[in-house]
Amino acid sequence: MATDNGTDSPVPRERVRAVHEMTPDAPGQEPPFLDLDLLEARARASLPPAVFDYYAGGSETETTMREAPESWRSWRLRPRVLRGVTAPRLGTELLGSAVGTPIGVAPWAYQGMAHPDGELATARAAVATGALMTASTSATHTLEEIAGETGDSPAWFQLYRLHSTAHTEDLARRAGDAGYRALVMTVDVPLLGRRHRDLANAFALPEGLRMANHPAAGDERPDLRDLATATWTFDDIARFGEVSGLPVVVKGVLRGDDAVRCVQAGASAVWVSTHGGRQADPAIASAHALPEIVDAVGDDVEVYADGGIRTGSDVLTALALGARAVFLGRPIAWGLADGGADGVARVLAGLTEELAHMMVLCGLDDVRSVPRDSVAAAR
Repeated sequence: MATDNGTDSPVPRERVRAVHEMTPDAPGQEPPFLDLDLLEARARASLPPAVFDYYAGGSETETTMREAPESWRSWRLRPRVLRGVTAPRLGTELLGSAVGTPIGVAPWAYQGMAHPDGELATARAAVATGALMTASTSATHTLEEIAGETGDSPAWFQLYRLHSTAHTEDLARRAGDAGYRALVMTVDVPLLGRRHRDLANAFALPEGLRMANHPAAGDERPDLRDLATATWTFDDIARFGEVSGLPVVVKGVLRGDDAVRCVQAGASAVWVSTHGGRQADPAIASAHALPEIVDAVGDDVEVYADGGIRTGSDVLTALALGARAVFLGRPIAWGLADGGADGVARVLAGLTEELAHMMVLCGLDDVRSVPRDSVAAAR
């Protein structure tokens, strides 16, 4: 059985309390403090410097990455009072699949560098906390192995075009066959952003690292410092939906007009994302792009967001701006590096607790119906 700390002791799932058990027991009760800065510092101390920089770094001047957390705080909450809210509903539905929290796991590559169990540990934590996991093409476990950990819990598979058309189509088919609920097309990587930390470190994947969803042929091993992929087009949305038999989520959209074209081309959802600040830089923050995109697509499709989400109030702000759910990247990486499945679960459950606490403070009782006027632009 996979382990949570690199030893041979199995992860007992009962150690990770379910999200519905971790909401405040009484009005005014404070959730446990989740110190993501400390978690990042501990990950920095435990990981090889080049690996930490690979996870932590952005592109160019890293402006997009630095501005992301503060961009959510450019909005201000407008609490409602005397609403009698004590136990808000945290569960929602994503493309028809029930989840226990609107906080999910974004796809991120090569999790085996952070912890020996890699994506399997992350999957176990997602299941234990009722969160949706998005598995990456660039994983250190096969998409089938990850699906085996998520079981009947909803999970999505993120698709890159890193390889031949035949291999990419095969990945899409396998995702459908393995029981994933959606295919996430990441469309903001026509080539890699210039990531100065990786260039300075001459970063290369560690020898022996398993690239489980890549072709067996060594000549298709990607060079992470100079990667050009096949170009996505709007026509690929319907095509890969047909190949996989899955609804398609388009990830990496930052403009309303692009979002509309994605929907017209067959997308079932749009994911607002700056790729963790690792592509175009400086780019508009997700917190500022989100309202335009929600207004552009209306109620036609679901909209999700990532990029700098660090607190329960950030999550609540995103929900108020029209996101159905948010997704975490780096906080999950730091949790995995620090504590395997338990570390990831602490992040997911901790932020969900913070969200529940903030909803009570703001008089809101359901994550599925947070009104837009719950936030206002800061002055």
